[in-house]
Amino acid sequence: MRAVRPPAAFAPFEDLAADLLRHLPDGGDGSHDRAHLHRVWRNARAIRAEEGGDPEILAAACLLHDGVAVEKTSPLRPRASRLAAARADDLLARLGWPEARRAAVRHAIEAHSFSAGIPPETIEAKILQDADRLDAIGALGIARCFYTAGRTGAALYEAADPAARGRPLDDGRFALDHFATKLLRLADGFQTAAGRRMARARHARMAHFLAGFHEEIGGPEDETAGP
Repeated sequence: MRAVRPPAAFAPFEDLAADLLRHLPDGGDGSHDRAHLHRVWRNARAIRAEEGGDPEILAAACLLHDGVAVEKTSPLRPRASRLAAARADDLLARLGWPEARRAAVRHAIEAHSFSAGIPPETIEAKILQDADRLDAIGALGIARCFYTAGRTGAALYEAADPAARGRPLDDGRFALDHFATKLLRLADGFQTAAGRRMARARHARMAHFLAGFHEEIGGPEDETAGP
């Protein structure tokens, strides 16, 4: 039987991907690796099929949105999207992209970040933000949350008070706290109708996981109960 080749990760912009990816960091953070870029592009294509937008601008923005590696714990983290946008502009200029199209990519990248707080003004920016945030919730969001906690030395949860009923949330120390501080809030902020629908399904997966997690650790409703 003839082998079937898997579809190209960045189809139909394989050439653009080849030109750009060789200039980008690839290693160190498994939550922002090439597989993440593949997933964001997959999400973006699904959203664009319903919402429209320029596919080439969207592809470039997906490929370059994490083009500067900034650790989650770095003080530069709120500026990461602006740094990535500047890097994207430089790379696209080398490829001969005109200023207007580079500006569209820059804005989409700058506005995609949760911490940057920049409102997306174009359909491409809205789609990129939604596509990237979809990868932060659901089953993948759960996996990335605990992966990042392991990289930064955080504990799974605060044993004496897992649900943070009597203490401030601290997602720098406890992975479980990150659901309350960020992940469970993301589904309310999606920009497109298609993105909101996809986000609701992924949000439900996180809620189901958390219910099982708390049941297995004996909380929050049963934190003091015996075995």
